[in-house]
Amino acid sequence: MGATIDISKLKYKLILVTASGKQLDVTQTAESIGWEEGDTELAMRIGFTLHNTIYEGSRISNLAQPGCVVAIIADWGTSSEEVARGTIVDWDPGYVGSASTTFDVIAYDELFNLQQSQDNRYYSAGTGTKAAITGIFNDWGVPVEKYDGPDVAHAKTPFKNEYLSNILLQLLDDAAKKGAPKCIIRASKGKVSVLPKGSNKTIYHFDEDTNAVLARDKISTADLVTRVKVVGKEDSEGRQPVEAVLDGLTQYGIRQRIQNRAEDDTLATAKAAAQDILDEYGK
Repeated sequence: MGATIDISKLKYKLILVTASGKQLDVTQTAESIGWEEGDTELAMRIGFTLHNTIYEGSRISNLAQPGCVVAIIADWGTSSEEVARGTIVDWDPGYVGSASTTFDVIAYDELFNLQQSQDNRYYSAGTGTKAAITGIFNDWGVPVEKYDGPDVAHAKTPFKNEYLSNILLQLLDDAAKKGAPKCIIRASKGKVSVLPKGSNKTIYHFDEDTNAVLARDKISTADLVTRVKVVGKEDSEGRQPVEAVLDGLTQYGIRQRIQNRAEDDTLATAKAAAQDILDEYGK
C-alpha cells in the first residue's frame, strides 16, 4: 500500500526566470496551467495564460518573454517537487489602452531544439545505440542525467535531412526490433534521460471509492493493424520479395503494415519485429 496524497491539498506554483536571472512567483497572475507529452512531439509542452498586470513598474509580458525559463512546482502539503520546466517559445500579448489583458504562453523543454533541427548523420555498421544517441545530445549541448536505454549494434544507416527527434526515435525503434526493451526519452529539471517504458518507481492511482468521480472505457478499431508483410531487399528493378506474412485479427478486415528486412537482419529477426507491431497495434 503506497502513500496517500490528499488531492484537496494539491497546489501548483508557476515560477518565471526572467532574462536577468530573477526568479518570480507568477502563480497569482496565471490560469489554465497545463503540460503534456504528445504522441507526435519529443519535447514536453507547457501552456498557460497570464494576466498582463504591472509588476515592479513593468508589464508581465515584458518579463515573461521568449527565451525565459518557466517551471511548475507541485505541492501536496507534505512535500513539493518540480514537475515541468521549459523555455518560452510562443508569446502573444495584446494591449487595450491601459487595461490589463491576458496572453497565452507556450514553453518546451530541452528536447525542443532536437525536435526542430535537421541533420545528416551516418552510422557505420556496428555502431551502438548508446553512442549514436548520446552523440546527438552532446552535439546539441543537452546534458544527460541517465542512460538506461539499449545498446545494440545497428546496421549501416545513413540519415539525410532528418529531424534529430526522428533519428533518435528510429534508433530506439530499431533497437527494440532487435530485442531490446522499448524506451522513451524524457527531459526533467534541465537534463535528459533515456529510460525503459514503465520503469518509473512512483505510480499514481485514483481509487474509485475515494477520489474518482467518473470512469469510462473505450474500444476502437480505428488504428488496428491486422496484417504485417515482411519484405526483403530490392532487386535491380526495385521489386521487393515478400518473405513472410503475419496475420492478426483479420476478421476486422485487412489493415496492413510493411516490415522491411534490413540487410544485416535474419528473417527470424524481421518476423519478430513484425510480431511486435501486431502485439502493439493488433489488439
